[in-house]
Amino acid sequence: LAAGVSLAQAAPPLPPKPQGGLYLGADLSYVNEMEDCGAVYRKDGEPVDPFELMQAEGGNIVRVRIWNDATWTKYSNLADVEKTIRRARDAGMQVLLDFHYSDDWADGDKQLVPAAWAKMDTAQQAQALYDYTVGILPALDRKGLMPEMVQVGNETNSELMGGKNDRPIDWQRNATLLNAGIRAVRDVGKTASINPRIMLHIAQPEHVEPWFEAATAAGVTDYDVIGISYYRKWSTRSIGQLGETIARLKQRYPADIIVVETAYPFTDGFADKSPNLLGNDSLSFGYPATPQGQLDYMTDITQTVVDNGGIGMVYWEPAWVSTECKTRWGTGSNWENAAWFDLENHEALPVFRFLGKT
Repeated sequence: LAAGVSLAQAAPPLPPKPQGGLYLGADLSYVNEMEDCGAVYRKDGEPVDPFELMQAEGGNIVRVRIWNDATWTKYSNLADVEKTIRRARDAGMQVLLDFHYSDDWADGDKQLVPAAWAKMDTAQQAQALYDYTVGILPALDRKGLMPEMVQVGNETNSELMGGKNDRPIDWQRNATLLNAGIRAVRDVGKTASINPRIMLHIAQPEHVEPWFEAATAAGVTDYDVIGISYYRKWSTRSIGQLGETIARLKQRYPADIIVVETAYPFTDGFADKSPNLLGNDSLSFGYPATPQGQLDYMTDITQTVVDNGGIGMVYWEPAWVSTECKTRWGTGSNWENAAWFDLENHEALPVFRFLGKT
């Protein structure tokens, strides 16, 4: 302890990192919904729990999103998140909880304010965000479900709760809101069973450095992890340039770095009529849309992240397979060709091997 700091004042330690110090896993937010829709995941032809399978193959972290009041779906609310975290815990994995601070998808193109907070001024919204966060986290902690890591916002390229990404960020407002969320997680962590790491998350590596430079100037500095989304379809940078970005970030900021979203197609085929988001425009040279190409891509991008000082790779929604259920985009899945399970029988694909066990 530093001189003059009492034990009572010392912050609780952050949770231990996984064995080997590398976070490997996936966002499994869709699993409960897919299983309710009849999906059966298989390994060697036998039904398998995707949480247990991922852990057995070397995975150690599950990411899960939470929306404030998504009246258009019964998933990604607190009850559904509790179920997902419990499944991750039972499988022996850590958890990254992703607060969107929205009633709908928040991403690099839009940050939609929750309807209940829409008419509030910035100070009121900051208080509402703080109160919401310090309500959710203790509710999880009381059930033994406190996450090891927490995202304050999802792909916050634009202004938090600021609408579409079509205007400059008001950094005074943005910093007020982000710091309210950060303070909430820190305050809960002081007395909770787990003191979570805090992640701030930006989509596509070309946007990360400018965003964190502006955030630092605005006084947003109290975080532990920089999260990056990397999709070749939406990024101007190659895998090698992603690595260079990570190396520069490591030199400048005292934070760990994780690629917290990525994906790659194993086929250009379809299992349904719902259009796939990742088509041939998502491919990188040398990595065909085949099961082996998907595995090679994930193996190589993970190695690039590690070689440049990053400490993790989290895949986005590998269990979003095709079912007879409808989404707002159609019947089936927009992601089945980028899942970790094949189109015909939802049989586990070779991509699991990038996690390291086989």
